[in-house]
Amino acid sequence: MDAHQQDTANPFGMDEDCENCPALCETREQVVHGYGDVGADFVFVGERPGPGADQTGVPFTGDSDSEAFLSVLRRLGLCASPADSDEPELHNAFLTYLTRCRDPERPPTDEEIRTCEPYLNAEVRMINPEIIVPVGERALAEIATEYTTTPAEEFDIAEHHGEPIRGRGFELVPMVPPGDASDERTQTFVESFSELMASDYRQTKGRRSR
Repeated sequence: MDAHQQDTANPFGMDEDCENCPALCETREQVVHGYGDVGADFVFVGERPGPGADQTGVPFTGDSDSEAFLSVLRRLGLCASPADSDEPELHNAFLTYLTRCRDPERPPTDEEIRTCEPYLNAEVRMINPEIIVPVGERALAEIATEYTTTPAEEFDIAEHHGEPIRGRGFELVPMVPPGDASDERTQTFVESFSELMASDYRQTKGRRSR
Protein backbone atom coordinates (compact mmCIF):
# COMPACT_ATOMS: atom_id res chain seq x y z
CA MET A 1 0.00 0.00 0.00
CA ASP A 2 1.55 3.27 -1.12
CA ALA A 3 0.71 6.81 -0.11
CA HIS A 4 -0.35 9.38 -2.68
CA GLN A 5 0.50 12.64 -0.91
CA GLN A 6 -1.09 14.68 -3.67
CA ASP A 7 -4.32 13.22 -2.25
CA THR A 8 -4.95 14.38 1.29
CA ALA A 9 -8.26 12.49 1.40
CA ASN A 10 -7.75 8.74 1.82
CA PRO A 11 -4.13 8.97 0.64
CA PHE A 12 -3.57 5.23 1.09
CA GLY A 13 -6.37 4.30 -1.31
CA MET A 14 -8.45 2.33 1.20
CA ASP A 15 -11.76 0.77 0.19
CA GLU A 16 -14.33 3.54 -0.12
CA ASP A 17 -17.13 1.04 -0.69
CA CYS A 18 -16.34 -1.13 2.32
CA GLU A 19 -19.21 -3.42 3.29
CA ASN A 20 -17.59 -5.24 6.22
CA CYS A 21 -20.23 -3.95 8.67
CA PRO A 22 -23.66 -4.50 7.03
CA ALA A 23 -25.58 -2.56 9.69
CA LEU A 24 -23.45 0.54 9.14
CA CYS A 25 -23.77 0.30 5.38
CA GLU A 26 -27.46 1.02 5.86
CA THR A 27 -26.97 4.12 8.03
CA ARG A 28 -23.87 5.85 6.68
CA GLU A 29 -23.69 8.40 3.92
CA GLN A 30 -20.14 7.35 3.02
CA VAL A 31 -16.99 5.68 4.31
CA VAL A 32 -14.68 8.21 6.00
CA HIS A 33 -11.02 7.20 5.82
CA GLY A 34 -8.05 9.22 7.06
CA TYR A 35 -7.10 12.66 5.80
CA GLY A 36 -4.02 14.82 5.95
CA ASP A 37 -0.24 14.80 5.81
CA VAL A 38 1.12 11.26 5.37
CA GLY A 39 4.48 12.43 6.73
CA ALA A 40 2.89 13.83 9.88
CA ASP A 41 4.42 13.60 13.33
CA PHE A 42 0.94 13.87 14.86
CA VAL A 43 -2.02 11.54 14.23
CA PHE A 44 -5.40 12.48 15.76
CA VAL A 45 -7.82 9.57 16.24
CA GLY A 46 -11.52 10.04 17.02
CA GLU A 47 -14.13 7.38 17.77
CA ARG A 48 -16.29 7.63 14.63
CA PRO A 49 -17.35 10.13 11.96
CA GLY A 50 -19.55 12.92 13.23
CA PRO A 51 -22.62 14.05 11.31
CA GLY A 52 -20.53 16.54 9.37
CA ALA A 53 -17.81 14.08 8.37
CA ASP A 54 -20.50 11.62 7.28
CA GLN A 55 -21.56 14.24 4.75
CA THR A 56 -18.17 15.65 3.69
CA GLY A 57 -16.16 12.42 3.76
CA VAL A 58 -13.37 14.23 5.64
CA PRO A 59 -12.67 13.50 9.35
CA PHE A 60 -13.42 16.25 11.86
CA THR A 61 -15.23 18.54 9.40
CA GLY A 62 -18.75 19.72 8.64
CA ASP A 63 -20.29 20.49 12.04
CA SER A 64 -19.83 22.64 15.13
CA ASP A 65 -17.82 20.05 17.07
CA SER A 66 -15.45 19.75 14.13
CA GLU A 67 -15.03 23.52 13.97
CA ALA A 68 -14.01 23.51 17.63
CA PHE A 69 -11.48 20.76 16.89
CA LEU A 70 -10.00 22.49 13.84
CA SER A 71 -9.79 25.73 15.82
CA VAL A 72 -7.41 23.97 18.19
CA LEU A 73 -5.30 22.75 15.27
CA ARG A 74 -5.20 26.31 13.91
CA ARG A 75 -3.94 27.59 17.25
CA LEU A 76 -1.22 24.94 17.18
CA GLY A 77 -0.17 25.87 13.64
CA LEU A 78 -1.24 22.50 12.26
CA CYS A 79 -4.13 23.83 10.16
CA ALA A 80 -3.92 26.76 7.73
CA SER A 81 -7.62 26.82 6.77
CA PRO A 82 -10.67 28.37 8.42
CA ALA A 83 -12.19 26.13 11.09
CA ASP A 84 -15.32 25.64 8.98
CA SER A 85 -13.38 24.27 5.99
CA ASP A 86 -14.55 20.94 4.57
CA GLU A 87 -11.08 20.27 3.12
CA PRO A 88 -8.66 21.78 5.64
CA GLU A 89 -5.04 22.41 4.73
CA LEU A 90 -3.09 20.45 7.32
CA HIS A 91 0.61 20.58 8.13
CA ASN A 92 2.24 17.78 10.13
CA ALA A 93 -1.16 16.38 11.14
CA PHE A 94 -3.26 13.41 10.02
CA LEU A 95 -6.90 12.89 11.05
CA THR A 96 -8.67 9.56 11.30
CA TYR A 97 -11.12 7.42 13.30
CA LEU A 98 -11.44 4.06 15.01
CA THR A 99 -14.41 3.30 12.74
CA ARG A 100 -15.10 4.64 9.27
CA CYS A 101 -18.90 4.66 9.12
CA ARG A 102 -21.62 6.34 11.17
CA ASP A 103 -24.82 5.18 12.76
CA PRO A 104 -26.62 8.35 13.89
CA GLU A 105 -28.41 6.53 16.69
CA ARG A 106 -25.56 4.77 18.50
CA PRO A 107 -21.79 4.54 19.01
CA PRO A 108 -19.85 1.77 17.27
CA THR A 109 -19.89 -1.71 18.74
CA ASP A 110 -16.72 -3.48 19.88
CA GLU A 111 -17.04 -5.77 16.87
CA GLU A 112 -17.27 -2.82 14.47
CA ILE A 113 -14.13 -1.30 15.99
CA ARG A 114 -12.30 -4.62 15.62
CA THR A 115 -13.46 -4.89 12.02
CA CYS A 116 -12.11 -1.41 11.23
CA GLU A 117 -8.89 -1.92 13.16
CA PRO A 118 -6.83 -2.97 10.10
CA TYR A 119 -7.56 0.40 8.46
CA LEU A 120 -6.29 2.35 11.46
CA ASN A 121 -3.31 0.05 11.98
CA ALA A 122 -2.31 0.44 8.33
CA GLU A 123 -2.50 4.24 8.55
CA VAL A 124 -0.41 4.34 11.72
CA ARG A 125 2.13 1.89 10.29
CA MET A 126 2.48 3.83 7.03
CA ILE A 127 2.68 7.26 8.67
CA ASN A 128 4.80 6.10 11.64
CA PRO A 129 4.00 9.23 13.69
CA GLU A 130 5.79 10.44 16.78
CA ILE A 131 2.60 11.27 18.72
CA ILE A 132 -0.89 9.74 18.61
CA VAL A 133 -3.69 11.91 20.01
CA PRO A 134 -6.75 9.88 21.06
CA VAL A 135 -9.71 12.27 20.90
CA GLY A 136 -12.29 11.15 23.44
CA GLU A 137 -12.66 8.36 25.99
CA ARG A 138 -13.34 5.51 23.54
CA ALA A 139 -10.38 6.39 21.35
CA LEU A 140 -8.14 6.61 24.43
CA ALA A 141 -9.24 3.15 25.63
CA GLU A 142 -8.61 1.52 22.26
CA ILE A 143 -5.31 3.27 21.54
CA ALA A 144 -4.03 2.64 25.07
CA THR A 145 -4.86 -1.05 24.74
CA GLU A 146 -2.90 -1.26 21.49
CA TYR A 147 0.11 0.89 22.35
CA THR A 148 0.67 0.73 26.11
CA THR A 149 1.17 -2.05 28.65
CA THR A 150 -1.22 -0.41 31.13
CA PRO A 151 -4.82 -1.64 31.36
CA ALA A 152 -7.06 0.79 29.49
CA GLU A 153 -9.35 1.25 32.49
CA GLU A 154 -6.52 2.99 34.33
CA PHE A 155 -6.69 5.89 31.89
CA ASP A 156 -9.27 8.64 32.17
CA ILE A 157 -9.70 11.22 29.43
CA ALA A 158 -10.37 14.06 31.87
CA GLU A 159 -7.44 13.18 34.13
CA HIS A 160 -4.95 12.57 31.33
CA HIS A 161 -6.12 15.37 29.00
CA GLY A 162 -3.05 16.94 27.40
CA GLU A 163 -0.68 14.72 29.40
CA PRO A 164 2.00 12.85 27.42
CA ILE A 165 1.91 9.10 28.00
CA ARG A 166 4.82 7.03 26.79
CA GLY A 167 3.74 3.81 25.17
CA ARG A 168 5.10 1.08 22.93
CA GLY A 169 6.67 2.88 20.02
CA PHE A 170 4.50 6.00 20.23
CA GLU A 171 3.76 8.70 22.75
CA LEU A 172 0.07 9.32 23.42
CA VAL A 173 -1.49 12.66 24.31
CA PRO A 174 -5.20 12.23 25.16
CA MET A 175 -7.59 15.02 24.22
CA VAL A 176 -11.09 15.77 25.49
CA PRO A 177 -13.12 16.52 22.34
CA PRO A 178 -12.99 20.32 22.01
CA GLY A 179 -16.71 20.43 21.34
CA ASP A 180 -17.27 18.99 24.83
CA ALA A 181 -14.50 20.94 26.57
CA SER A 182 -14.60 24.20 28.48
CA ASP A 183 -12.49 27.11 27.27
CA GLU A 184 -10.16 26.50 30.21
CA ARG A 185 -9.70 22.83 29.37
CA THR A 186 -9.10 23.65 25.70
CA GLN A 187 -6.49 26.22 26.70
CA THR A 188 -4.80 23.61 28.88
CA PHE A 189 -4.46 21.29 25.92
CA VAL A 190 -3.16 24.03 23.61
CA GLU A 191 -0.52 25.07 26.13
CA SER A 192 0.55 21.50 26.92
CA PHE A 193 0.71 20.43 23.28
CA SER A 194 2.54 23.61 22.28
CA GLU A 195 5.20 22.82 24.88
CA LEU A 196 5.49 19.29 23.53
CA MET A 197 5.84 20.57 19.94
CA ALA A 198 8.63 22.89 21.07
CA SER A 199 10.46 20.05 22.84
CA ASP A 200 12.69 17.29 21.47
CA TYR A 201 9.69 14.98 21.23
CA ARG A 202 11.29 12.95 18.43
CA GLN A 203 13.87 11.71 20.93
CA THR A 204 11.17 10.01 23.01
CA LYS A 205 10.09 7.58 20.30
CA GLY A 206 10.75 3.97 21.13
CA ARG A 207 11.12 4.49 24.87
CA ARG A 208 8.89 2.20 26.85
CA SER A 209 6.84 3.22 29.82
CA ARG A 210 3.44 2.60 31.38
